[in-house]
Amino acid sequence: MTAKFSLKGGRVLDPATQLDQITDVHIAEGKIVAIGDAPAYFSADWELDVSQHLVCPGLVDLSVRLREPGAEHKGTIISETRAAACNGITTLCCPPDTNPVIDTPAVAELLQKRAEEAGMAKVLPLAALTQSLAGQHLASMGDLKEAGCIGVSNASLPVENTEVLRHAMEYAATHDMTIFLQAQDAWLGRAGCMHEGAYSVRLGLAGIPEEAEIIDVARCLLLIELTGVKAHFCRLTSARAVAMIAEARERGLSVTADVSAHHLFLTDLDIGEYNSQCHVHPPLRSERDKIGLRQGLLNGAIQAICSDHQPHEADAKLSPFVSTAAGISSLDSLLPLCLQLARDLEVDYLTMLNWVTVQPARILGITAGTLTVNQPADICVINPQLEWTLTLDTMHSIGRNSPFLGWSFLGKVVHTVIDGRLVSSVN
Repeated sequence: MTAKFSLKGGRVLDPATQLDQITDVHIAEGKIVAIGDAPAYFSADWELDVSQHLVCPGLVDLSVRLREPGAEHKGTIISETRAAACNGITTLCCPPDTNPVIDTPAVAELLQKRAEEAGMAKVLPLAALTQSLAGQHLASMGDLKEAGCIGVSNASLPVENTEVLRHAMEYAATHDMTIFLQAQDAWLGRAGCMHEGAYSVRLGLAGIPEEAEIIDVARCLLLIELTGVKAHFCRLTSARAVAMIAEARERGLSVTADVSAHHLFLTDLDIGEYNSQCHVHPPLRSERDKIGLRQGLLNGAIQAICSDHQPHEADAKLSPFVSTAAGISSLDSLLPLCLQLARDLEVDYLTMLNWVTVQPARILGITAGTLTVNQPADICVINPQLEWTLTLDTMHSIGRNSPFLGWSFLGKVVHTVIDGRLVSSVN
């Protein structure tokens, strides 16, 4: 589309400034030039009527597997960044567990180049914490930071050696890089495939106790205090871990945390009779934990909600439960679930949007997730009254693996603007 246009008459919401007003947004040369009255010099080439719609910053997603390079049969940079854009996600963070792993500048630069060529959602890679994610030798964090990596992580693979983890934190602190941690004890529950409890016993499946997360959160917090590194805990699942993060933040530790949208709605009971669509890692936990995660958002212990998008081909979910691939294709359900969560928790739009826009942007240390004049125009337009059902036909990702298929939702993204370009629009 042309470079100068206006979004007219929408309810403009910006959690960063607490703006909540029915007004106009004016865009030129890829940036927001004004909110409200247009500048005297501005003349729109075209206008988009967004009355009765919500106009908010583009979503920032802290965990999206693009599957490229290495598993293009599950998804590609083009397919998944397009799917993200269609769902209002304008910036996403990619974990380093690609193939090859993002442990060299060449891989990081390749991923970003292909994302830029795709022209859809912006991609920020995380660098591998250790070479090949093997947990033994540190990756070259300084070089990876120069190559555009936004932080460091060992993805879902634990670093067994505590001394290696300590040195990794010290190295990350030296380079002022945030370390992204998925807390999981290397041994406890390593053969498990679901939450350890009465239901795993009933199903005869090996369990992963919540202590596997809690123990590693405790280990990491002690090392964070020792090294002074900025740390982010990814995809918390247990109420006790949330309480530990809250206590650490009260003591002044530089720690943040996120939760996946599906952990806010599903529990181990949703596995039912071995529903492989509910096979995720970290696992779905108890109702008590789900309540604790929701409370963590309300009290500020958890700052962000992510999709934890992991697309798979259909065959990956057809084996017996324990043998199926873990993960949900969740770009299409992120915002709908967040809108439902706002209704469940009785919070306003600004509070909900805060968890998927400005807060994840702050965790990443980037200028995004806000409608700021003279900043890139990354904007999401939502029809809050549109009723629809998640089906194979309404999903945008290549991956169709979702336990939310058949769910009815209220509210849907209808327009997405990235760098001042209308990249997605539906009637």
